[in-house]
Amino acid sequence: MRPLVVTATFDVATQAGLDRLRERWFPPERNQLAAHLTLFHALPGEALDDVCAALDRACAGAAPRAEVSGVRSLGRGAALVLDSPGLVRVRAGLAAEFASRLTRQDGQGFRPHVTVQNFVTPEVARSTVEELGRDLVPWTVQVSGLAVHRYLGGPWELLRESRFTAV
Repeated sequence: MRPLVVTATFDVATQAGLDRLRERWFPPERNQLAAHLTLFHALPGEALDDVCAALDRACAGAAPRAEVSGVRSLGRGAALVLDSPGLVRVRAGLAAEFASRLTRQDGQGFRPHVTVQNFVTPEVARSTVEELGRDLVPWTVQVSGLAVHRYLGGPWELLRESRFTAV
């Protein structure tokens, strides 16, 4: 069974703005997804019911706030850095629940970010990081929920979204 991807979701205006950045900077032929903040890259597909229940429990409280606070190089791309102690706590709680099911990548530290460019040369990435960093004015975004997707070898299929009960 194909793996599950868990992401944080944003309010409509934030999502639209992040999508515009991704459309501007991501190579169009490689841009198969909307802008996203991945919490887990590959949970076991057969754990769908457990994952959905855990996301519902995690969303039973207030939505964490996040600040887009910087730009990070991905070597062959660029990402917006999000500072969100609340989201880090939510993710840590989920990681504890999924501990026996985490891949090596998902078991490593969590550094919240939204990739706006990937699959470019290091030179193009450096230029993008420089331009994004020069123009960046930190802004606050609202995390609205958590979503689980099925990985389909490139694109994802949205299976379920849980919304935080208080914004």
